[in-house]
Amino acid sequence: MSWQLFGTKKCPDTRKAERFFKERSVPFQGIDLAQKGMSPGELRAVASRVGGIEALIDREGRRYVEKGLKYAAPTGARIEALLIADPLLLRTPIVRSAAGATVGFEPEIWSRWLDETRPGGRAK
Repeated sequence: MSWQLFGTKKCPDTRKAERFFKERSVPFQGIDLAQKGMSPGELRAVASRVGGIEALIDREGRRYVEKGLKYAAPTGARIEALLIADPLLLRTPIVRSAAGATVGFEPEIWSRWLDETRPGGRAK
């Protein structure tokens, strides 16, 4: 199973997610959103697995406030355009695997996915 971890080096939850996978010897591809954002296709694929594009935007983050979005909250297609143009507006970490996708630190879900792919586990 291929794992992707989108986040930033400064995000404590991203660092905890990295530690979670390293402690379990799970290989993953780390993508630093400060260096490279998600493609439109990746963004839509993740959004479809986490409950929509709204779930991906970090409305509590400093970047959201600095850009003046707190008082002119974007909706719909505008959110997608903003997240592609400025990936630092994404909630992190975003973890993507064949089993699904999560936003935020979700070790219980990741553990369940890992258990399902191990011998004797329920593979999807």
